[in-house]
Amino acid sequence: MISCIDITHEYPAHGGRRRVLDHVNFDLEPGQKLGILGRNGAGKSTLVRIIGGVEIPTAGEVRRSMSVSWPLAFSGAFQGSLSGIDNLRFICRIYNLDYDSTRAFVDDFAELGRQLGEPVKTYSSGMRARLAFALTIAIEFDCYLIDEVIMVGDARFTRRCQEELFEKRGDRSIILVSHEMNFIRTVCDSAAVIHNSHFTMCDSVADAISFYDSL
Repeated sequence: MISCIDITHEYPAHGGRRRVLDHVNFDLEPGQKLGILGRNGAGKSTLVRIIGGVEIPTAGEVRRSMSVSWPLAFSGAFQGSLSGIDNLRFICRIYNLDYDSTRAFVDDFAELGRQLGEPVKTYSSGMRARLAFALTIAIEFDCYLIDEVIMVGDARFTRRCQEELFEKRGDRSIILVSHEMNFIRTVCDSAAVIHNSHFTMCDSVADAISFYDSL
């Protein structure tokens, strides 16, 4: 389970501070697929980064009793001066993964070819996202965090991403941030809306979409 307890987060702003999350409370059960809706700047991505441990909340805490991915396609943890291969090797050491099999999977999935041996700082944003995506799904997390950018690349790559996440790992928990209403309907079994810094868990995905559309 993942429990968000009184998560509050503020950013410095002109003349003071801006609160984007105000006492967010909810639990995510094993296998639950939660969609989070909200306008641009509502705090959706901030909440996902906090759950993934990428960002520290101003107040409150996240309790995790299952393994949680970093936000999918998040590449901020890469060391830019190192090659994709060196970053891959580092992650293998952290998560105790077999290097050869992980390398083979990333080679096949990210399709970066020789550029995997080049410094990550030379990658385009799409290449960095493909590498981050491949490395994320190479690790068998209990919960995957998906922040807006689910698909990076052509239709074939998009289909492979969907297959890996929603078919092969259909028993895993997911927290999904997306503006694609049909995608939320298809993938999620629960949904919430962030509006004016408040988090509202709705009774159904349909209710969440109706609430979001009314804002």
